[in-house]
Amino acid sequence: MNIRERINRITIFLTDEIWRTTDDELGRLQKMWYDILKVMVLTIRRFSRDNVTGKASALTYSTIMAVVPVFAVVFAIGRGFGYNKMLEMQIRKYFGNSDSTIDILIDFVNSYLEHTRNGMFLGFGIILLLWTVLNLTNNIEHMFNNIWQVNKERSMFRTFTDYCSLLLLMPLLVIVMGGLSIFATTVMKTLPDFLLLGPVLRFTFEAMPFLLSGTIVSVLYMFMPNTKVKLRYAVIPGFLAGAGLQILQYIYIDSQIWVSSYNAIYGSFAAIPLFMLMAQFSWTICLFGAEMNYAAQNLQYYNFENETVHISRRYRDFLTLIIASLICKRFEEGGKPYSSVDLASEHKIPIRLVNEILYMLVDIGVLVENSGDEKAETPTYMPAVSVNRLSVESLFNKIDMNGSENFKIDVKNFQKYWLLVNDVRTKMLADKGDCLLKDL
Repeated sequence: MNIRERINRITIFLTDEIWRTTDDELGRLQKMWYDILKVMVLTIRRFSRDNVTGKASALTYSTIMAVVPVFAVVFAIGRGFGYNKMLEMQIRKYFGNSDSTIDILIDFVNSYLEHTRNGMFLGFGIILLLWTVLNLTNNIEHMFNNIWQVNKERSMFRTFTDYCSLLLLMPLLVIVMGGLSIFATTVMKTLPDFLLLGPVLRFTFEAMPFLLSGTIVSVLYMFMPNTKVKLRYAVIPGFLAGAGLQILQYIYIDSQIWVSSYNAIYGSFAAIPLFMLMAQFSWTICLFGAEMNYAAQNLQYYNFENETVHISRRYRDFLTLIIASLICKRFEEGGKPYSSVDLASEHKIPIRLVNEILYMLVDIGVLVENSGDEKAETPTYMPAVSVNRLSVESLFNKIDMNGSENFKIDVKNFQKYWLLVNDVRTKMLADKGDCLLKDL
């Protein structure tokens, strides 16, 4: 087998065969490796298809516009707790002790806060400050919802409470990180040169920024999308993205020295394009991790993807009849309502296809979705009308009549075709059409 044939074989395996293998065909270790491959393939595919670099550019623009208001809110809350000096020290450390850049940023923040508190900016300035910060947070949520394919936004009440909580926790988190950093530095200086314990503690303290960054990103992945994100699927992408952000920070700090020759020409403005590049790469890493988080949690949705996309009309009708009948039977028996996961796992139907059919049945008024809250993990489904009125004929009539029929074609000139289509459907349902779904 030559190289081209090997490449084609690998391509077929990654794009088709791996997605048609069910869990009961694999051993535990083999399933783990298959899942890792699936997650990486799906993440890379969605990274390209969703134009993540474009989303990162949009968030970079929002970040640049909101950087001074965000720091103003952080400093205002920090001063209220008496930790403004520690905040300033942490920011200087993050920006690589670029004194000219930090001095300009802090001057901007102080001027912003001063104008917000006094004169004509008293009311308008506070509103503008909060709006800028909340707008950045809303843009971040929108990007995460887009990755998670969530169309439903947070309610106004939850938007206000969640975002305010985030704004209050942000400076406290910076303060805690600063305190831990100072504590680690102090301990490292006074640490006795133990043969075994010394290197272990040093490694622990050096790994602390990676642990903190990974924890923060994992919490971000769980908090920002307006859907239920499971912890076990957010931890690994969160820590990988957090490690990437830490490495990027070290590169950014070192690059401050590398571009010192440009500072002589451009002065403090040399830091602006570098900061924009840093923000672009940071958001790209963060969104790539979010794509990985989505892929890990929703991997089962993409099994038999090619078959699901190209499913025949009659087989879709067959599965639609099965799903509608199962839900009606469960309701008639007084059992626990089905969720999409229950239907897929119990009856070996690809969950992506189950969801498509359930959404269609809800849209035509056959089923109703029950969800406890906005972040319900898996909604359940019940009949929207009495099960004694849901027959095979009524189901297919609702499916046939769903959508628009208001086109410019003159039906009168093709009356016989229209009558033929209706006659075929009527005769097809004549024998069993009056059978109730719950009785199938």
